[in-house]
Amino acid sequence: MDLVQLQRQLVDYRTSLYHEDFLDEQFTQLQDENNPDFVVEVVSLFFEDSERLLNELTKALEQQSVDFKRVDAHVHQLKGSSSSIGAQRVQKVCIAFRNYCEEQNVEGCVKCLQQVRHEYSLVKTKPESKFQLQQQILSAGGSIPM
Repeated sequence: MDLVQLQRQLVDYRTSLYHEDFLDEQFTQLQDENNPDFVVEVVSLFFEDSERLLNELTKALEQQSVDFKRVDAHVHQLKGSSSSIGAQRVQKVCIAFRNYCEEQNVEGCVKCLQQVRHEYSLVKTKPESKFQLQQQILSAGGSIPM
């Protein structure tokens, strides 16, 4: 595939991420032409932190007596970090999740945890594909279209 095709593919892919609500403008604001690795670092930290939080949520919801304040604190943290990178769909599920925490509804929380895991897995694969396209463009001597 030639450079122009790769650049066009990247633009189309990036556009689809916004149209499908995987990402919002916050993700765009993370982009830095002078430091293209910055967004990769920030998103990688989000993934690491999210994995930890999802594991903590799973453990907390498996307890005989669920500590909803603890669950809510983890969901609040996940909501904040997903918002900071523009992971809109994860953030939206976290809002519903927090409502179930407030109601102390274990079944609703478990359902939301499954939804968060699903949205998280989607948002994790989407930027990785975008970053791979960017690497192909840079390796071919091109520049990343904004």
